[in-house]
Amino acid sequence: MNPSDLQIFYAPKDRLRLTVIDRSYLSVKPTWIAPLSSPTRYLSLVESKGSEIALISDLEGIPETSLIALKQEIHRRYLAARVNEVTSVRSEFGVSYWSVNTDRGPRDFVTQSLQENAQWLTDTHLILLDVDGNRFEIPDVSALDRASRARVLQEV
Repeated sequence: MNPSDLQIFYAPKDRLRLTVIDRSYLSVKPTWIAPLSSPTRYLSLVESKGSEIALISDLEGIPETSLIALKQEIHRRYLAARVNEVTSVRSEFGVSYWSVNTDRGPRDFVTQSLQENAQWLTDTHLILLDVDGNRFEIPDVSALDRASRARVLQEV
């Protein structure tokens, strides 16, 4: 698919839409195929029912107004909060309930299957993906306070 054929826009203001030549999609979700290993390449545009509409290998060539809307949605969806403290974690039947303090304030979130949703980027750098697709980053687990570090290492 030619990136210049994509018209990406918000209508209404909080719903991303896509028109490709003569076909329109009322709700589109941009999803990075390899967000950790290739965070700026291979973007999938998925319709509301989960079917892929297009795969974009590079954002170059997308019209400027479409690129602005697309980047805004990517930023909204892939915003990673940096965890400074883990105040509590509890697990029930493979589901973990986290209460943390982040660079964006206190947050509560839920993770499922930490084997799949906890990614160690290095020996100390951890990314947690919650059930809503939000990312919580711990750049250095060893730099957390003792209680927070113990909670993370016990859980993950």
